[in-house]
Amino acid sequence: MAELTRSEVAHVAKLARLTLSDEELDLFTVQLGKILIHAQDMSALDLSELLPTAHPFGLVNVLRADEVRPSLDRDVVLAEAPDAHEGRFAVPRILGEAP
Repeated sequence: MAELTRSEVAHVAKLARLTLSDEELDLFTVQLGKILIHAQDMSALDLSELLPTAHPFGLVNVLRADEVRPSLDRDVVLAEAPDAHEGRFAVPRILGEAP
């Protein structure tokens, strides 16, 4: 793979509608070049023995287990609400007309 040029980075920036200063063009030419070299190195690896995966690490649930615990009494809480209907908080409609 040929080395990435400053004009190629300027062209990509133009396509992305980005305005870059001369310093940014120099910096991003080096950075993007390193990224492309790394991608090329990754493409050269033999991964035929590996199974495809959506995530590089096994996902683990880090949340606590759900446990039934004592809570506030529903009737007491609803008695404090400005409006309740059929055991639920009643709130103003936000879409459409009220029934």
